[in-house]
Amino acid sequence: MDSKQAKKPFKLDAETESAVEALLAQMTLQEKIGQLTQLGTFDEESDGELIEEGMVGSILGVRGADTVNELQRIAVEESRLGIPLLFADDVIHGYRSTFPIPLAESSSWNLELLEETAAIAAREASSDGINWILAPMVDIARDARWGRIAEGAGEDTFLGSAVAAARVRGIQRNDWTDRPHIMACPKHFAAYGLAEGGRDYNTVDVSETRMRETYFPPFQAALDAGAGTIMAAFNEINGVPASGNGWLLKDVLQGEWGFNGVVVSDWESVDELVQHGFAADREQAGKLAANAGMHMDMHSLIFHEHLANLIDKGDVKLEVIDDAVRRILRVKHALGLFKHPYVDNKLAGEFMLHEEHVASAREMARQSIVLLKNENGTLPLRQGLKKLAVIGPLADNGEAQLGCWRGQGRPEDTVSVLAGIQSLAHERQAEVVYAPGSGVHDGTAEALEKAVEAAKASEVAVLVLGETADMSGENNSRVSLELPAAQQRLLEAIHATGVPVVLAVVNGRPLTLEWADAHIPAIVNGWQLGIQAGPAIADILFGEASPSGKLTVTFPRHTGQVPIYYNAKKTGRPHMRRYADSDIAPLYPFGHGLTYTSFGYDELQIEQAEIKFGQSVSVSAKVTNTGDRDGVEIVQLYICDEAASVTRPVKELKGFSRISLKAGESATVSFTLSEEQLGFINQAQQFVVEPGKFKVWIGPSSAEGLEGSFEIIA
Repeated sequence: MDSKQAKKPFKLDAETESAVEALLAQMTLQEKIGQLTQLGTFDEESDGELIEEGMVGSILGVRGADTVNELQRIAVEESRLGIPLLFADDVIHGYRSTFPIPLAESSSWNLELLEETAAIAAREASSDGINWILAPMVDIARDARWGRIAEGAGEDTFLGSAVAAARVRGIQRNDWTDRPHIMACPKHFAAYGLAEGGRDYNTVDVSETRMRETYFPPFQAALDAGAGTIMAAFNEINGVPASGNGWLLKDVLQGEWGFNGVVVSDWESVDELVQHGFAADREQAGKLAANAGMHMDMHSLIFHEHLANLIDKGDVKLEVIDDAVRRILRVKHALGLFKHPYVDNKLAGEFMLHEEHVASAREMARQSIVLLKNENGTLPLRQGLKKLAVIGPLADNGEAQLGCWRGQGRPEDTVSVLAGIQSLAHERQAEVVYAPGSGVHDGTAEALEKAVEAAKASEVAVLVLGETADMSGENNSRVSLELPAAQQRLLEAIHATGVPVVLAVVNGRPLTLEWADAHIPAIVNGWQLGIQAGPAIADILFGEASPSGKLTVTFPRHTGQVPIYYNAKKTGRPHMRRYADSDIAPLYPFGHGLTYTSFGYDELQIEQAEIKFGQSVSVSAKVTNTGDRDGVEIVQLYICDEAASVTRPVKELKGFSRISLKAGESATVSFTLSEEQLGFINQAQQFVVEPGKFKVWIGPSSAEGLEGSFEIIA
């Protein structure tokens, strides 16, 4: 049976449409092209004249209420038609109040808190004059070599779609009436995270089925949540770069999905059609992009320089330009820019680093931390501890905790891991000794010896190792996922002292921690946690808070395993060994995460053994806190369609629930599986649900859980 694929469009209303048409009728061709032009840099003299002439529609990267208001004043009061500007910025995980990197935040599985941190980021950005946030990044990423894995929600489409919608809702909460609203811009459309070799900007070769099933849904969820803009990707897809890909931007996005918002290029990606070898020169690049459904050119100025000539020659029709202008004007009306173009210059002082924002940063950081291993109750650190060593080049590095795309976050706003531990240890009357031990990439014998001495003089050693901010993010792909050699030597040297070791990892991507897993009793995956990294890590280490995060991306044993992800396709020989020199299983699977208590699962119930087309099935299990401490469990539901007209993954996440249970308490957790969860994209690129048997699991991760089955019958 077929199921409707189209998604809800950006909402329109008659009053706005009338205003847009009236304004469009007054515009010259040059003024229309101006609306399609976004400046990525700003020169006060030359660009000020362009604004006055109505030749600019948007500016990227200009911040500060006074500066924004002055440029907006020129556009509104001095240009012929008074069309306001869109001020865009990359606000990826906070503005001044920097939250954990998005990959870390997704590890909380807390959609309400994710929405809240996005709303805080938008509130701060708005007070600084921003009205268009170029986020969230919703690319599904399964290759940890790719640096921009840090910016998304991990490897799973179901979770990634839920996170995408939550972030859009937060960014567009717009709980104010005295200044322009903010609009989200999900990116990068599409399949950017599938770049070959994990190399940024690299080519993508992917089937249409996989595009529709894996890489499209988070964008559809973001648009369903109300996003009125979307950003095209840098990469090519099956030989056609996204910024000139008419199938992607027109046929699918604007045709099938009914999207009537704005498509913006990525930075100079229209010009890069030439570098791809898809266009012979900049003029042809402009033609291909405009005709493919690109509405705004970010920074390359190709539309500004060539569209008028292309229209004169008939290579681009005026209707294409008019359609793009309508879309941009709709967004500006939706944001209230025609009624409230300016922002109060006192608001930034009120909102930046507001105490409630900082408190949310600490809570999100706590919930983002994933306890990977905890042998013999090493954590939390015991009461009565008198002396501990904090070791590692990232222990006193607040800048590393800001991660990639820090926004307006500053190192001086950040509490380092060392400072967080020192503060809490002082309250407990415990002494802290600190030794870097090495640099991030190199070290000396002297530094190593001082660290060894510090460890030997302490009851426990906390090693803070991993990546700096510039080791992940855009254009920061890695061929190795191991700790840098100097840090690995430091870890082994401290382990050799015999002192109990806790490894706290600072990272923007999954790292290969096989040696650590074999030798270190406790491993905390801290990610890059933002301005409250130190207090959050300290809260977890000392047991002030119990870890609850779970991985949203698989951690491999070796770099050679990537891309690796839990929902891989079945093979014809599933039991054959596929690596001669390594276990094929990951080190830590998707959904893995420990806590300071324990949870038991039993009483799996499946409402019906058989259901018919159009029916839903309810699945539940009893979850019990079997430990002696209160805790949070993220209960996960997986399915497997055992036989279908297109091969299906071994498991697929189709539900999750974050529950709090007191020690000894039980709760029944229920999920409903509907057609939306049970269907897939078939060979005809249709969404279908087929008859057959399904396995179902409820458990704590993708690697374990209670198993049952049901069947869809014709």
